[in-house]
Amino acid sequence: MKAEEVQRRYAAGERNFAGANLRGCSFKNQNLSGANFGGADIRGANFTSAILREATFTGATAGLQKRWMISQLLLLLLLSGLAGFLQGYFGYVLSFYLPSVWASNYDRTFLIQDLAVTASYMITIVATYIAIIRQGFTLKAFITIASAGAVAIAVAGAGAVSGSVSGAGAVAVVGTGAGAVSLAVTLAVIVAVSFAVAGSVSLAVIVAVSFAVAGSVSLAVSFAIASSGLVAGAGAVSALLLGLFVSRQMKKGHEKFDFVRTIAVAFGAIGGTTFDNADLTNANFSGALLKSTHFSGATVMRTCWTNAKKLDRARVGNSILSNPKVRELLVTGNGYSKNYEDCNLRGANLTGATLHKANLKRADLSEATLHKADLREANLAEVQAIDTNFTEAALTGACLEGWNIDHTTKLDRVDCQYVFLLEHPNAMGNRERRPHHPDQVFRSGEFEKLYKKMINVVQILLRDGINQEAFREAFQKLMEEHPDISFDSIQGIEKKGSDVLVTLEVSETADKARIAQDFLKPYEERVKQLEAENEQLKLRSADLKDIAIALANKPNHITQKVNDQSQNFKVGGDFNINATNSIVGLREISGNVTNAINQLPDTSTDEANLKELLTQLQAVLETADQAVLPEADKADALEQVKLLAEAAQKPEAEKKTLGAKAIRFLQRIVDAVPTALPTATTLVTEFNQLVPAIVTLL
Repeated sequence: MKAEEVQRRYAAGERNFAGANLRGCSFKNQNLSGANFGGADIRGANFTSAILREATFTGATAGLQKRWMISQLLLLLLLSGLAGFLQGYFGYVLSFYLPSVWASNYDRTFLIQDLAVTASYMITIVATYIAIIRQGFTLKAFITIASAGAVAIAVAGAGAVSGSVSGAGAVAVVGTGAGAVSLAVTLAVIVAVSFAVAGSVSLAVIVAVSFAVAGSVSLAVSFAIASSGLVAGAGAVSALLLGLFVSRQMKKGHEKFDFVRTIAVAFGAIGGTTFDNADLTNANFSGALLKSTHFSGATVMRTCWTNAKKLDRARVGNSILSNPKVRELLVTGNGYSKNYEDCNLRGANLTGATLHKANLKRADLSEATLHKADLREANLAEVQAIDTNFTEAALTGACLEGWNIDHTTKLDRVDCQYVFLLEHPNAMGNRERRPHHPDQVFRSGEFEKLYKKMINVVQILLRDGINQEAFREAFQKLMEEHPDISFDSIQGIEKKGSDVLVTLEVSETADKARIAQDFLKPYEERVKQLEAENEQLKLRSADLKDIAIALANKPNHITQKVNDQSQNFKVGGDFNINATNSIVGLREISGNVTNAINQLPDTSTDEANLKELLTQLQAVLETADQAVLPEADKADALEQVKLLAEAAQKPEAEKKTLGAKAIRFLQRIVDAVPTALPTATTLVTEFNQLVPAIVTLL
C-alpha cells in the first residue's frame, strides 16, 4: 500500500491499516492519530514529525529494508578490510625488523635499533588490548593508549641513539605504526559490534574475521614476506575476537562500552524506520520489532513498550529509553526489588508493572501512568508525582516521605491498607505509620480521601518562630491579593524545632508558589523592620496555642483553626492541645477563670488558701500593663490559671501533673516579659511570690 492511499483512507475516516505493507512509505509531518498499524511491515518507513497520538503498532515490523541491509554489510566489509590492511602493515613492518634480531652477524647498532622497534610495537598492541578490556572506550582508555604510543616512540628513539638516519626513520615508522595498530583494533571492534547489533554474532565471526585476515594477508603477500602474513593474520583475528568480547560486554550493559555501542547502533539504524520528532503520546508498540529504528526527539509520553523486541538496538536519543534499566522495566514490566533511584521515568507507561519493594527514591514519575501497578512496600520518598495516574495501584506498605503530589495526581480506588511517612525509623524507632495504630488499616476509599485533603494545601516554613504582628499584617495582605484565602484557610501551625510550619488550604487551581511568595516577602520585610526598630519581641519558641489565641485576638474575632492529620499537636514541651475552631475573647476567658476558681470548695484551709491565691494571681495578670503583657499573652496566662483551678479538683497524681504543666507555661510567659519597662517589675515580683505558694498547695 502506498502512502498516498493510506492518507486518502485516513482522511475518509478509516483508521484500520493492520497488516499493511508500508515498506519505505513516507508519512512525514502527517497526522495519523489513532491509526491502527498493528502487524504492519513498516521497515524503512518515514514517520518524521508525524502526529501519532494513540496510534497502534502492536506486532509491527520496523527496521531496515533488504537493500539497506546489503549496503550496510558491504560497508562493514570495507571497514573490516581496512582494519586488515592496517594489521597487514603492522605485520609487514614487524617482519621486516624481526630477522635482524636473530641474525648472528648483524651489525650491533642496527640490532639494538630493530629490537627497540619490535619492543615498541609490542608495547603499543598490548597496551591497546588491555586498555580496551579493562577501561572500555572511555577517555581514560584513550589516554592510556596514547601514553603507550608515546612510550613506544621513546623506546624506538632510545634504540636510535647512534644518530643514524635509519634510526631516526625507525622512530617515525614506530609513530605511524603505533597509530595504525590502535586504529586497526578500534575499527575491528566497531565492525564486530556493528555486526552483532545488525545481525548475528556468528555472522560477525565468519565474515568480519575472514575479510580482515584476507586484507592483512594480501598486503603481506604484496611485499612477498610470508612471515608478515602470519603475524598480520594473527593480529586481525585477535582484534576481531576482542570486538566480539566488547559486543558481549555491551549487551550486558557495561557503561564503559557505551561509546562504541552508540556508534554501532547509529550505524545499524541508517536507512531504518524513522520516528524522529514524532508525537507518540499514548501510542502502543507492544510486541513490535524495533531494531534499527529511530526515535530521536520523539515524544514518548505514556507510550507502551511492553514486550517490544530489540528496542536496545534502536536509536532512542535522550528520552527515558536511553537508560538501560528504565528501558528494561518498560519492556518487561518487572521491577521487583530493583533500584530506580533518581531515574527519569517522566511519562512512563507502567500500567500493571511489578514494582513491589522497588526503590524509586527521588525518581521523576510526573505524568506517568501506574494504573494497577504493584507498588507494595516500594520506596516513593521524594518522588515527583505531578499528574501521575495511580488509579487502582497497590500502595500498601509504601514509603511516602516527602513525595510531591498535587490535585492532578490521580489516586482513585487505590488499594492501600497502610503507608509510612518516614524512610528510616526516627529516634523513637518508628517510621510514622498511617494509620498510627499497628492493628488499624485504611478502609476502602480512606487513603484517597486523606491525601486528596492534603493535596490542596500550601506549606510555609517560618524560620525561628513567628512574629505575631508581622504574621497578621502579611496575612492580611495575602487575603487582599487572594480573596479565596481567609483566616479559616489556616489548617495547621506546627512547631518544627525552632521553626514553625504553617499549612494553608487552597483551591485546586491555586498557584501555590505565588501564594507562598506573596506571604513570605511582606512577612520577612516586616520582621526585619520590627527587629531594627526594636518594637516587638520576636517569639523564637512560639507555642501553637499562643499563636492561635493571638490570631483570634483581632478586633473582629478571627476564627483560628489549629490541627494536623491526627487533629492533635504536641507543643510547648510536653503540653498537648486540641484546639479546633476555637473563638477566644479576653473578657470571656476572664469570666471562665473566675467561674473555675469559684468551683473550688471552702471545706479545708488548703483549698481556701489556694482559692485566694489563684484569685490574686488572676488579678495580677488582668491588671498588668498592655506594654508589659500584651492581650494575647494575658489571655493565654489566664487560661493557665483556669487550668490550675480545674487541676486542684482532680485526683492527687493527676493534680500534680496538670498543675506542673500549667505552671511551666505561665513561667515561660513571664520570662518573656520585657524587664526594661518599669511596670514589669511589679508583675514579675508579685508572680514570683504567688506561684511558689500555689505549687506548695497543689
